[in-house]
Amino acid sequence: MDKVKNIKSISIWIFIVPFVAINACLIVSTHFTELFADGQAVYAKIFPYIDGGASISRTARYYPTYLIFKPAMFLTSFLLIKYWLHNAEVVQYLEKDHKYKKKILFFGIASAIALTIHSIFLGIKFDNDLYKLFRRVIMLSFIIFEIVAQAYLVLTFYSLKKKLDKFIDKKYLKMKLFLVSFLIVVAIISIPLISLPGNKVLKHALEWDYFLGVITFYLLTFLMWRNKN
Repeated sequence: MDKVKNIKSISIWIFIVPFVAINACLIVSTHFTELFADGQAVYAKIFPYIDGGASISRTARYYPTYLIFKPAMFLTSFLLIKYWLHNAEVVQYLEKDHKYKKKILFFGIASAIALTIHSIFLGIKFDNDLYKLFRRVIMLSFIIFEIVAQAYLVLTFYSLKKKLDKFIDKKYLKMKLFLVSFLIVVAIISIPLISLPGNKVLKHALEWDYFLGVITFYLLTFLMWRNKN
């Protein structure tokens, strides 16, 4: 279980880095509009978690905010890969050849790759419907892969909770189960909303809040593992 210390340190940074990055992009695009070319800044003081005043990509795809967003997402992708590798090793330590170990690795690493691809193409303009569809599919793939990986990991730890008793605080494992279940329900309910035109304000607010929910999983990971060898 020597990987636990690494998981704790990695998980808190997976929460901090994207949280700081997207909110820094929001602040720059709304309060330092002189740094942007005409029409590229968000010329309003908004709080998109509630009012849906802009999407995450709207605040992050232009210069100079993409200089914050892209490196942060590349770093987050790298940390995600290490996180899922370490967790797979912990699962193997607890129960060799656990039935979900390969699924955790596949979906976890796939989510990191999808986030990297999304970050690379963010801000690149190409007036083609197929390209626009490609970007949407990549972003949707990141969300699906990430939630599936989180769900498999939580289910795995629940199946091994007796072996984990002295290593984790179980109330945070329960909170992770509730969070992942909530994210899955919201995703299912939101599919019709996302697929239909209009409702931009609601879609933008959902995007910010959903992303916050996804990364909160890693904050709970940090809190879940006890500070002992």
